Amino acid sequence: MATQPTAEDRVLDLVEQEAWEQVAVALATWHPADIADLIEQSADDAHRTLFDLLRDEVKPDVLAELEREAETDVVASMTNSELSEIVEEMAPDDAADVLGDLPEERTETVLKLMEADESEDVRKLLEYDEESAGGIMTTDVVVMREQQTVDEALQAIAYLDIGEQFHYANIIDRANRLIGFIDVWELLRERNRARALGELAHRDFKAAVVSMDQEEVAQLMARYDLTVVPVVDASGVLVGRITADDVIDVIAEEASEDIFKMAGSDDAELEDRSVLKSCMLRLPWLLITLVGSVLTSFILRHFHAYLADLIILAAFVPAVLAMGGNTGIQSSTLVVRSLALGSIRPNQILSILGREILTGGLMGLICGSVIGAVARFVVNQPNALPFPVAHVGIVVGLALFSAMTFAALFGALVPLVLDRFRIDPAMASGPFITITNDISALLIYFGVTILMISRMV
Repeated sequence: MATQPTAEDRVLDLVEQEAWEQVAVALATWHPADIADLIEQSADDAHRTLFDLLRDEVKPDVLAELEREAETDVVASMTNSELSEIVEEMAPDDAADVLGDLPEERTETVLKLMEADESEDVRKLLEYDEESAGGIMTTDVVVMREQQTVDEALQAIAYLDIGEQFHYANIIDRANRLIGFIDVWELLRERNRARALGELAHRDFKAAVVSMDQEEVAQLMARYDLTVVPVVDASGVLVGRITADDVIDVIAEEASEDIFKMAGSDDAELEDRSVLKSCMLRLPWLLITLVGSVLTSFILRHFHAYLADLIILAAFVPAVLAMGGNTGIQSSTLVVRSLALGSIRPNQILSILGREILTGGLMGLICGSVIGAVARFVVNQPNALPFPVAHVGIVVGLALFSAMTFAALFGALVPLVLDRFRIDPAMASGPFITITNDISALLIYFGVTILMISRMV
């Protein structure tokens, strides 16, 4: 049974037919996020045309939702005057994201064309690293003085010009330092309207410092179930806030970045469809893997002469490499994920490594027993061996057990070490762990084999 085309499919067909009047009518009732998605799925040369079809009041929200490639196409064809009018209507953090992607000279020109207040807010945000708390915060924040009364606060709220909904008012002292917050609902319920806000403020708050990494901000909000977190500078002065929608974007961005790194690539591939660019991003990891494979070949060649008369043992090399590599990937993925969630404490490192050794050892014992039994019964030329055929299973099983135990330890250790030195632990996964475990598994296999045979013969 054929599926019915969606509304998006129908509009995309209209875009291909260049039926712009019908497209404009269809988009008039769409949510900005859906419009942005449609623009991104359309041909590059249609991006600006579709954007121009939108009502002026919708354009700022749609521009804020666009991914970088489509955003660049739309912004590149605008005049500086047109762009300044649109970013003026955007939240300061969204405006900073758009202008931050432009050449510095054009950014400065657009800022000068904007109203002074809006321009100043965006300038402040552009000073911060884009992946820091300062880079993802908005300066649209509700601030009250501790000496203000409840009645004064409610009157002030009624006249606030702020673009986003809010549920908390931040309380500051005379030096503009954040001292607490109060829920707007609590203000409405307070019967003594002459009571000072400093008496009602909740002072056990969580705040992010402007220099804090965005991933740490996400962990902070997730740990304490926060929907909004205030941002302060090094002196404790309130400078902005970060809301849950900003953190959702951060989580998606960080997850995408880690997935690409684990695959030996980069999330820049999502923004640039160039074949050459994709090749340049992926090739370094593949070359590292190639070097590792060459080393593996040299190891095999070195031991070939020693095991020439025991070719049956060489038949199990692929199994040992595969099991060692998969075990290492499992351990590294588990630790990288735990580090990303901030669930690993410094005093837990030894227990984590101990658990991985035991886990790898137990899995190695089970898999080693299985492959040992297989090895015992697949040898059909027992007279060609210098030792009893039963010992083949022991050698192969013990080697696999050792390789998997080491791989589990190594896979957990490397991300922890990288994190200790402030290097993204996701770099420890994928090609790096795989090729390292291949080499170590091969050395362990041959080492155990030589040791066991020397004792058996």
